Amino acid sequence: MNSSPYFIDAPGAPGYQVIVGRGLLDEVSQSLGDAVKKVLLVYPEGMQASAEMISSALVASGNQVWQLAVADGENAKTDKWLSVAWSSLGQAEFSRSDAILSLGGGATTDLAGFIAATWLRGISVVHIPTTLLGMVDAAIGGKTGINTLEGKNLVGAFHEPKSVIVDLDTLESLPKLELISGFGEIVKYGFIADPVILDLIEEDVEDARNIHSERFEELVVRSIKIKTSVVGQDFRESSLREILNYGHTLAHSIELVEHFKWRHGRAVAVGLCFAAELGRLTGRLSDEVADRHARILRSLDLPTTYPREKWEALYTGMQVDKKSRGGMLRFIVLDDLGKPGILEAPTKELLFTAYQEIAE
Repeated sequence: MNSSPYFIDAPGAPGYQVIVGRGLLDEVSQSLGDAVKKVLLVYPEGMQASAEMISSALVASGNQVWQLAVADGENAKTDKWLSVAWSSLGQAEFSRSDAILSLGGGATTDLAGFIAATWLRGISVVHIPTTLLGMVDAAIGGKTGINTLEGKNLVGAFHEPKSVIVDLDTLESLPKLELISGFGEIVKYGFIADPVILDLIEEDVEDARNIHSERFEELVVRSIKIKTSVVGQDFRESSLREILNYGHTLAHSIELVEHFKWRHGRAVAVGLCFAAELGRLTGRLSDEVADRHARILRSLDLPTTYPREKWEALYTGMQVDKKSRGGMLRFIVLDDLGKPGILEAPTKELLFTAYQEIAE
């Protein structure tokens, strides 16, 4: 598969395009459009050089650019940085015809998207995700938000981007641990919708992790297609979109317990194994498919267990999960490969039993 650049239509109102390829940063000005004059570029502090390069290109195209360097990772998703951004936009007199541009990982796109959603009740945002996790998940789908002391992404809004530019070359400097973390979401897509993803990884795991390979590019494109298709059918997560939360209820609780110091994809990997055990214990999932979760995740050097003594803290954290309904926990489980369903109101005893299977 060598189809760069690859254009993926994300359906919606009005919908947008995800552009996947290499050397795509020249697409930024075109993606913003001629009507945009002012741009707030939001990026983590460690990406100053890339931010300067993009800013210079935008200025050369006739834009006025303000830069906002925020904290790295989940530390950026706070009301503090939201307030700083609002002040910057107000002082620069941003109008509804202006735009936000994000450059960074999933935390940056979450924050930048929420800034765009809340300023003047919604202005345009273009995302340039620079982590694998951001490319296949956070930058796509219009979910935006910040964290609170009580939980992850409890404050947020649905706000579609104007476009998403997935430049695989930006992964060149990504630390290996960060790259591997992104595979937590890719594996999730394989189990809930596209088993070919799992086959591609199992056939040659090293080639799958090689950012220069056609196999890697195919994994990214397949993952994005699943995300855009599901979100296009259920933008506000009223039904189908819930399947994207496979493994996430426990994952978000792990992140809360770890004070957001665990990478999201690593927490998702543990959450996938937990969800597989729930499926097995309820008689919905075969041993073969359940066991395949841990086998594939371990081959990618992702975690599949979590400390036994953390159970009560994790259970408490799951109670505030935003996917709960009327105080009842809801888990996405599998009935088979590519056949996700809902497990509603499982007992604490069932959850505890499942956890013992992944506890260390």
